[in-house]
Amino acid sequence: MRQPVSYIRQTRDLYDSLGYQPYNWFQADSEPDFVKPSKSLSDSRLGVLSTAGTYVAGQVAYHYKDDTSIRVIPSSTSVDDIRFSHVTENYLVDARQDPRCVFPIQALQKLADQGVIGSLADNYFSCMGGIYSQRRVTAELIPRLEAKLRSEEIDLLLLIPL
Repeated sequence: MRQPVSYIRQTRDLYDSLGYQPYNWFQADSEPDFVKPSKSLSDSRLGVLSTAGTYVAGQVAYHYKDDTSIRVIPSSTSVDDIRFSHVTENYLVDARQDPRCVFPIQALQKLADQGVIGSLADNYFSCMGGIYSQRRVTAELIPRLEAKLRSEEIDLLLLIPL
């Protein structure tokens, strides 16, 4: 059995080995508001956001440093066409063997077919979770993600962090 990865320790060690200043972890100004969904899951349209550097075969892979681009992944994409490119490559060994462990595209479709989920967004979205510039995440990535997610008119979002 694999041991859990200590992401924070690994990031600190990486920064130290590269001679960088210690990583400045993001601190929110306040606790997030948690809102009870207004609809049941069976009446909701579900979207997906992956931070695993997920993309579809034929799309451009993510760059390794501060890539704030977004990939659109049609919800009808075959699991065989799912790929990953992420700064923390060692986390993706299992995902490359079975993309469903990080990007459950088939399970979500099955749940929608069974009526557990009302409907699925036409498109899912992916970004690089390993962006070192907090300024670029706030100024570039988040506004673009918000616009893309709004365009899908979803009720709920499944966030798949890596």
